[in-house]
Amino acid sequence: MAEKQFKIFLDFDGTITKNDVGEEIFTKILDENIVKKIVKDLLTDKISSRECWESLCGSALIKDKNEFDNFILSQEIEPTLHHFVEYCENNRFQLFVLSDGFDYYLEKILKRENLSHLNVFSNKLILNDDGKLIPSFPYYNADCRSSANCKRNHIIENSDEDEFTIFIGDGNSDIDAIQYVDFIFAKDDLLKYCEVQRITYFRFKNFDDVILRMNELLSKKRLKKRHQAELKRREAFTIE
Repeated sequence: MAEKQFKIFLDFDGTITKNDVGEEIFTKILDENIVKKIVKDLLTDKISSRECWESLCGSALIKDKNEFDNFILSQEIEPTLHHFVEYCENNRFQLFVLSDGFDYYLEKILKRENLSHLNVFSNKLILNDDGKLIPSFPYYNADCRSSANCKRNHIIENSDEDEFTIFIGDGNSDIDAIQYVDFIFAKDDLLKYCEVQRITYFRFKNFDDVILRMNELLSKKRLKKRHQAELKRREAFTIE
């Protein structure tokens, strides 16, 4: 068992999976221009993530449940994920999946990959008999506009001060969460955000990249927490 203890928080869409499954779903069942307009409003902060999901779900109608489910199961994961999960388990690093997507498709994909045992926090989705998508947001917090599932709260509630926190992600739904962790692994839009905001991060393409960097962190005699993250966590505790 490693001496240093990490708590690892992992995005789902575009990080665990090759594509953003939520976006793929709505692009398939809705007019592409409708999806682009709603997503653009989200990315320009005209609407929150919750408002984005409510608009998309409210516009959708699923005519064939089997076809819908098969499309979800056609979505691929990043091939190095299993190696990373095994690495975390061998080192007794607790791993949490924090997703701004929906349990409806997360559970199906994780079950297919024999990863249903992972700790997962996500939004909820019901497909009713009329083909309507009914979303709900059990972890919603109005302060977390970028994710209807407030990832910040899960990080604070599931980590201690004697642990080092890591977040691995790729997009807009992660920008609130990364303010509260010690080490950030970023790619795609999240990487661009970190660069613009001058937030320290590690670039990664796949989970083998993450493992190599984590081994470097483990080999260091002294590891420092990110000062800005510590301040943010204290501030959040004070508010609570």
